Amino acid sequence: MLPLADLNRHLPGVLLSRGPIGPALPLVFDSPHSGRDYPEDFGHAVPVELLRRAEDAFVDELIESAPVYGATLLTALFPRSYIDPNRHEHEIDPEMLDEPWPHPVLPSEKSEMGLGLVRRLIKGNVDIYNRPLSVDEIFARIEGFHRPYMAELERLLDNAYETHGIAWHINCHSMRSAGRKRGQRIPRADIVLGDRDGTSCGPTFIAFVAEVARDLGYNVALNDPFKGAELVARFGRPDEGRHSLQIEINRALYMDEDRIEKRADFAAFKQGMDRLIGAIADYVRAGI
Repeated sequence: MLPLADLNRHLPGVLLSRGPIGPALPLVFDSPHSGRDYPEDFGHAVPVELLRRAEDAFVDELIESAPVYGATLLTALFPRSYIDPNRHEHEIDPEMLDEPWPHPVLPSEKSEMGLGLVRRLIKGNVDIYNRPLSVDEIFARIEGFHRPYMAELERLLDNAYETHGIAWHINCHSMRSAGRKRGQRIPRADIVLGDRDGTSCGPTFIAFVAEVARDLGYNVALNDPFKGAELVARFGRPDEGRHSLQIEINRALYMDEDRIEKRADFAAFKQGMDRLIGAIADYVRAGI
């Protein structure tokens, strides 16, 4: 098992990992989309205020108590709109490049929508850049931000697994309070849990988290409309004792979605998240 000091790592502008306070559980929380340190070389053509709509704003604060309960906490410091650590590094959008991409390309629905590894669009159809990007530019973001985040999460989960023979990963996000389908507004649940249709974590674990969230007064949906993306797909292997669960939190519960400001009752909502984190920690403690 790594010493607690080795569970703490700070790469300025890239990531921050904090080890548990007290005995360590094989439990890692991460927030890959709450970063708000905008790099100087971003070169975007839209205001930062518009780019902030892509953030999972304040999610890092909602889960900051995880180390108190024995978990390790990893957060990205760079913004998702710069490069997305929850996308495969091959999810390149060739339309935004000034030359052919010389590495493998993994087309996806998201990259075709302009929402791949490096976003082309914000707010549906607004171009983030007024210029094509270079291969060197994209690859520098992969090497300097995407790969270090992925490697750190892998390091923390491998340490938990090697120490206890089992590991739990909670991948934390936020979502807009409603989606749209055929032009109609469709309200979303308070909490959406995603396990990629039962493939990234054991069924008893997702059922437990759903029950706790409902007992706290939240309405909960499973895998609808979010099932989990690259991180839970990569690290969730329940047959090996590696459980990875995505949690999406409805932004309207704790913030003004348009102004990206905390609600007056943010602290009260955070207490509910603390209770959820504590219950997950108790579940993990009972399972080791």
